[in-house]
Amino acid sequence: MDDMAATGRKAKGRLSVGQLKDAWRDMLLLRRFEERTGQLYGRGLIGGFCHLYIGQEAIAVGIGLCMEPGDRSITSYRDHAQMLVAGMTPRGVMAELMGRTDGYSHGKGGSMHMFSREKQFYGGHGIVGAQVALGTGLGFASAYKGDGKVAIIYFGDGAANQGQVFESFNLAALLKLPCLFVIENNRYAMGTSLKRSSTVAHMTKLGEPWGIPAKRVDGMDVQAVHSVVEEAMDHCRTGKGPYLLEMDTYRYRGHSMSDPGRYRKREEVEATRQERDPIERLKRELQADGVDESFFTTTAAEIKAIVDDAAAFAQESPEPAPAELWTDVVTED
Repeated sequence: MDDMAATGRKAKGRLSVGQLKDAWRDMLLLRRFEERTGQLYGRGLIGGFCHLYIGQEAIAVGIGLCMEPGDRSITSYRDHAQMLVAGMTPRGVMAELMGRTDGYSHGKGGSMHMFSREKQFYGGHGIVGAQVALGTGLGFASAYKGDGKVAIIYFGDGAANQGQVFESFNLAALLKLPCLFVIENNRYAMGTSLKRSSTVAHMTKLGEPWGIPAKRVDGMDVQAVHSVVEEAMDHCRTGKGPYLLEMDTYRYRGHSMSDPGRYRKREEVEATRQERDPIERLKRELQADGVDESFFTTTAAEIKAIVDDAAAFAQESPEPAPAELWTDVVTED
């Protein structure tokens, strides 16, 4: 059974209180999973590079609520949330993070290079912007097959000015490919603020030369994300071509686990936590709708148990055998 409450259930129109409760649960799972990932990394149980999604949970969950079975997704190295939203299990993701054989890439992909063909998740990619071109290929596959599926392509503000991104926009618009381009604008590419790296204040304008419709949305509000993504997905799914969304969001942690984040003031981070945190914002809305406190405490305990189980499972999973070096190198498919 999938641990994401909303996995595989497309929600249409204004989200009900029940759907918002599922969204709150899912965002909390992403937050607690990433917090535990950071702790395990600090203990040396996770190696390599590791980029956390803390603060951006409303984007992945809001998009997940609009996805249908068979929709394909691809993203950059800040990818654990998208894996879980796609239906990959916390156990399997955590095992891969620790380089264990029960992980989705049998311990060989780690944080940045994890895949699941079964769940139509095509990676985490470490090369900045590379996933945009690959994701456009996923959209081409849908158009070629005529299967009515959408390719959701995540990338950050730091990748938005890569040349291959614009080449992808051109091809997607030219062939009317069902590509949903999602810019997760968390305001800092590594340590460089958007103001210092781009003359474009609103990144929705990046699609204008190719006539790609675009909208900017509060990426810290799961209801707002869902509403705009539903419209965009319908546009893509009905043969009208690509759509571009700019998600105005914020990451609380550094670019990666090795980044102390000294390029921004602590007051800026804390102000965002206090004023815009997606989980606390939705909790206040649910409380105003009459949701009892017992729901939040019970759900938090359930989420803690899921994350505890994933961490224990991963630590008990064996490391891959040396022979695994020679597998998954060539495919005959």
